[in-house]
Amino acid sequence: MTMPNLLTQLQDADMLLIDGLHAWQFELSEAPAQLRVECMDGRERRVWVFAAAALAAARHDAGSDSWQLADEGGSHELVILSGITASNDDEDESAANDETPAD
Repeated sequence: MTMPNLLTQLQDADMLLIDGLHAWQFELSEAPAQLRVECMDGRERRVWVFAAAALAAARHDAGSDSWQLADEGGSHELVILSGITASNDDEDESAANDETPAD
């Protein structure tokens, strides 16, 4: 079994949960590797910034499928969420309808 890679998962993420808060505004910079996460907690705007060292030191918890990251404010739980994508292409649907029913 391969160990999950936080940077790879972040590149494919659509939304994050950080400390139980939904965050759809996040940015992963490549040079230097840095993660910036923003969300609203009620009326308060919250921002977290994780340096390359924090991303490299992140620990994955397989039981909850979450990551533990640390910054100046302490330890944070990060859950990576991926959305479901649908295609507007009708090719698959029309190919399925091309089959003639057996008598």
